[in-house]
Amino acid sequence: MPAIIRELGLQPYEAIWKDMQRFTQERTDETSDEIWVLEHLPVYTLGLNGKQEHLLNPGNIPVIQCDRGGQVTYHGPGQLIVYTLLDIKRLELGIRQLVTLLEQSMITALAQFGLTAVAKPEAPGVYVNGKKIGSIGIRIKKNCSYHGISLNNNLDLTPFDHINTCGFKDLQVTQLADFGISISTADLAIPVVNAINASLYS
Repeated sequence: MPAIIRELGLQPYEAIWKDMQRFTQERTDETSDEIWVLEHLPVYTLGLNGKQEHLLNPGNIPVIQCDRGGQVTYHGPGQLIVYTLLDIKRLELGIRQLVTLLEQSMITALAQFGLTAVAKPEAPGVYVNGKKIGSIGIRIKKNCSYHGISLNNNLDLTPFDHINTCGFKDLQVTQLADFGISISTADLAIPVVNAINASLYS
C-alpha cells in the first residue's frame, strides 16, 4: 500500500514539525504511511547534535532547534522538502537503509535531468561535482520515521554562506538552477516521490 501523499505548499517550519510529531505519536500499527511535500519559509534548523558554533551569522532568519539528526541547515522557498512519515518496522527497514533509500531517490530523480549525483557515507546527503544539493535528517520514534529530505531547486543560496552547512566549514552547496534546469518545485517533487514510493512499496 503506497504512502498517502500530501501536498502542503509553502509552510512555516515549526507548525509542520509539531504536526509530524503529533502524527507519529498518535499513529497505530494500522496507520497508513504518509509523504508530505512542501516548501518552508526561510529558517535555519539545528539537529539534535547541532552546535551553535556552526551558526556563523544567522541575521534575521529564525533559528529552530529541532529533533532530527544532523547539524545545521537552511530551508527556504525554492527548496523541495519531502517528509517521510513511515512505519519502518512494518517496512522492515533499518535507519541506515532508510537513509540510503532516500539518498538514492534523490540521485534517481536528478539523473532524469541529466545530473550525476552521488552519496557520501561519511557525510549523508547527495552531491553534484562535490557540492551538496540534497540533505537528509531523520528522527525515529515508536519504530516510525519523520523529518526527511531537502533538495535545492531554485532558491537564494546566500543564507548557506552564514552557516557551516551540516557542520562542515568549507562545504559548498548547489541547486538545479545552477545547471540551467528550470522546473517548478512541485514538478521536481514528482520523480523524487515516485522513486521513494517505488523503493518502499514495489
